[in-house]
Amino acid sequence: MISQIKRRAALIEQPLAQSELPDLLQRVYANRGVTDPADLELTIQNILPPSSLSGTLEAAKLLFTAIKEVKSIVIVGDYDADGATSTAVAMRGLKLLGAQHINYLVPNRFEFGYGLTPEIVDLAAQYQPDMIITVDNGISSIDGVKHARDLGIEVLVTDHHLPGDVLPIANVIVNPNQPSDNFLSKSLAGVGVMFYVLIALRSYMREQGWFKNNKLSEPNFAQVLDLVALGTVADVVPLDKNNRILVEQGLRRIRAGQCCPGILALLKVANCEFSRAVASDLAFYIGPRLNAAGRLEDMSIGIECLLCPSHETADQMAARLHALNVERREIESQMKDEAIKSLEKIDLGFNQSSQQLAIGICIYQQHWHQGVIGIVAARIKEKYYRPTIAFADAGNNELKGSARSIQGVHIRDVLDTVAAKHPNIISKFGGHAMAAGLSLDKNKYQQFVDAFNQVLSEWVSQDDLHQEILSDGELNDDHFSLATAKSLRDSGPWGQGFPAPVFDGQCKVLDYRVVGEHHLKLTLQPTNGEHSLAAIAFNYANYKWNNRATIVHAAYELDVNRFRGIETPQLLIKHLEVRAMQ
Repeated sequence: MISQIKRRAALIEQPLAQSELPDLLQRVYANRGVTDPADLELTIQNILPPSSLSGTLEAAKLLFTAIKEVKSIVIVGDYDADGATSTAVAMRGLKLLGAQHINYLVPNRFEFGYGLTPEIVDLAAQYQPDMIITVDNGISSIDGVKHARDLGIEVLVTDHHLPGDVLPIANVIVNPNQPSDNFLSKSLAGVGVMFYVLIALRSYMREQGWFKNNKLSEPNFAQVLDLVALGTVADVVPLDKNNRILVEQGLRRIRAGQCCPGILALLKVANCEFSRAVASDLAFYIGPRLNAAGRLEDMSIGIECLLCPSHETADQMAARLHALNVERREIESQMKDEAIKSLEKIDLGFNQSSQQLAIGICIYQQHWHQGVIGIVAARIKEKYYRPTIAFADAGNNELKGSARSIQGVHIRDVLDTVAAKHPNIISKFGGHAMAAGLSLDKNKYQQFVDAFNQVLSEWVSQDDLHQEILSDGELNDDHFSLATAKSLRDSGPWGQGFPAPVFDGQCKVLDYRVVGEHHLKLTLQPTNGEHSLAAIAFNYANYKWNNRATIVHAAYELDVNRFRGIETPQLLIKHLEVRAMQ
């Protein structure tokens, strides 16, 4: 992988330039497409109206009838963090609106796989439901939805994944990515879709006089925004303005301690202070612990943690999720090492004289854990910067694959093209631009590898395999302060599509040491100033230094380090290049 630093240079439009924002923040926001300070007003009143999301009114009518007639409802979720939060939001929200007979189930990934399959419908039928609601899944569940309808069960599909050519015959579908939907935020996570259904339902019930006639108070759905924020960040959907509003409002509740006990417990077990929580804390501390349940055991553990009303019980469940995450990391580390060793034998095109360049990476070991292949694919993609798919045995001579992609390569579209050109290789697939899943017959693995790389060779050039690190430019000496670091940290939420500010410049390495076996702790002095700063470079332990006077070109985030109650500015290194020796 070859990384190169590229500086952004967006024009600061007049409304932003005339604002009271500091020059540095004007530069950062302009580089993210912000032209007007109004785009930074993240109040809940500024979210897109539910009426603009197709299907919400029909869903509201369907659900209102179910609540009024005391029908039995089963929520069918997914086994990742978005699915868990979507399930929790659906359970809490519908109960607040008066649903009395409501249960949930999440397919065990090792027994049933993803989505509303006919087998899951049969499992749900044990609850004798009148209605099934899918959250974060269902748009590709053609057979499962049909089976439910054949059994006389109503189906409401709420999903955000890209649909195929055929839609399920559900009673109602709510998905911003379904054909002809003009909703302006195509990046809603599954939990965001369910949140929109709830506020549409509340509005419809208000219009029907339900609350007034039954002398009931209208629920305030701000109380589920902590879950909406968590699911949105954990699912790594782009943070357009609408998603930034949802995340910011949820973070405010978390920082005020007004979130569910499960989130507080998960932050506590990760040694993260809830009062200082930002979006990256949801991504790096809570998301992996929640996902560990679905990867190794059963996501119902995570859902129960999020639904738990007791702080004491939530602490116990968070401790269980933490232990599962530790186990997951151990499995991941072993699988990653095995993957890297196997790739050392393969020509990935790093030798410039090579005539056959493998654009896509496919890796498989018979004993690999099916629940961890997605993380391993992500780690290998990060190391080699190539579209990567990790496979594991799923039983019955079937392989399950988890794909991660690079910028500019829509991995679901790649799989769609492979399936179109070779209809007998992939049995099923689905996903997003950057992540997808698939299944195929074990005997067709090499056929798939060849077909996958053939399609990629038509779509991807060698230049696409050189990772760009986008920088917001150089910082002045005065910027290297705790005040600036705090301002940058608090000016988000930052995340996918609206990344945290990254700066670059030349620095002198005053000192360095390896910490935690894999990481470098450094002391750097930017060459354009007098300040020296602590810096941390994750997974740079093997970086080669000729002496301690190396001048490096560094790309970094300016962040806040808190140790024993003392806060100091710290550089989070994204990339290092040796530039000169002294």
